[in-house]
Amino acid sequence: MTYDVVVIGAGLAGLTAALRLAEEGLRVLVVAKGVGGTHLAPATIDVLGYADGRVESPARALPEFVAAHPEHPYRRVPVGLIRASLEWFAERLGGLGYRGGLEENVLLPTAVGVAKPTALVPRTMAAGDLRAGGRFVFVGLRGFKDFYPGYLAENVARSEVPGGASVSARALELGPPLGGEVDVSSAGLARRFEQAEFRDLVVRELEQRLAPGEIVGFPAVLGFRHAQEVWQELETRLRHPVFEVPTLPPSVGGIRVFESLTAALRRNGARVVVGSSVSGSEHRGKTLEGVVTQTAARPRMYRARSFVLASGGFASGGLQMDSYGRVRETAFDLPLAGLPAPDGQRFEPGYFDEQPIAGVGLAVDDALRPVDAAGAPAFENLHAAGATLAGATPWREASGNGISLATGYAAASAILERTS
Repeated sequence: MTYDVVVIGAGLAGLTAALRLAEEGLRVLVVAKGVGGTHLAPATIDVLGYADGRVESPARALPEFVAAHPEHPYRRVPVGLIRASLEWFAERLGGLGYRGGLEENVLLPTAVGVAKPTALVPRTMAAGDLRAGGRFVFVGLRGFKDFYPGYLAENVARSEVPGGASVSARALELGPPLGGEVDVSSAGLARRFEQAEFRDLVVRELEQRLAPGEIVGFPAVLGFRHAQEVWQELETRLRHPVFEVPTLPPSVGGIRVFESLTAALRRNGARVVVGSSVSGSEHRGKTLEGVVTQTAARPRMYRARSFVLASGGFASGGLQMDSYGRVRETAFDLPLAGLPAPDGQRFEPGYFDEQPIAGVGLAVDDALRPVDAAGAPAFENLHAAGATLAGATPWREASGNGISLATGYAAASAILERTS
């Protein structure tokens, strides 16, 4: 079967591009080696959190940031399109109740208690905004070793909040029965929180230990498909604001995003095939005609009029480095930008140093088509999005999900413009 668009990658960038195109009536296929980075990332959308200090308003900071970083992916996505992508995402994931936008960042505590600026947050995390200050209590669950409420509370209490708002924090631990399990995963706890009996135990143990006016932070494990209902019930029964704090991977919030987007894709007639990696392609001149995917059974060719490459960076296998330090893009062997000189240093000794290899990826034109050193597109009908793009340092900028969402949305826009 020939599709209108084949999207390679099932992370946030790929799923965003695919859903936007499917909503416009195009026949869309998503092929991916795995589930992408959603299962590792929090459910928040961080557009731009840091640029010479903490960013209070991405909308105001982006023009100056882009001018100072002309090779950054945001250089190819106008601010208006970034704003439109956030609005589109919040509307499509209405069941998760997203709050916020491009005008101002909220400050949420991370798993280690750092006040992190982010633009768009699910409703279950919104009460954790530190900007107004408050008295916070972080709830640990005995047996869950991926959440350290004492360490979290200590760091939150030292947070510098704009305007000098007062923040205090403490920790407490609950011991609800967890069966015979000694170590409990985030996914296992999320399933337990969807059981009424488990919630009853948590509420009964917690309600006598809260002080008036405290804001209650749980690890982000308040269910999968019914997280909104679980969160609302806890707020109602405890009579305190309740919020979730991102945990170490796997990310329950990220899984919620993945499930919501893939369900929407299927409702719009798209097909999602996970477990297939691209091993080859067919093209005529500068027109890509099909991709060959490798599965456990046999190679298979998928043909389409347009393609979106959203296979991720080093973490997802979209980019690979061999033992000799050679880096390549794995699907089409496309030219890469940002590579250090052959005799240059690829890594700095400090973990938090600016690593020369960090900005490697695909350079693209204004239609997000991968280009060579001369600026010519590799293929007229191939677009790229997400972590495979060159020029960003997402962990330092707090921009990863924002780049994926905005460029996935923009790649779809470019395809729709060509096909209209």
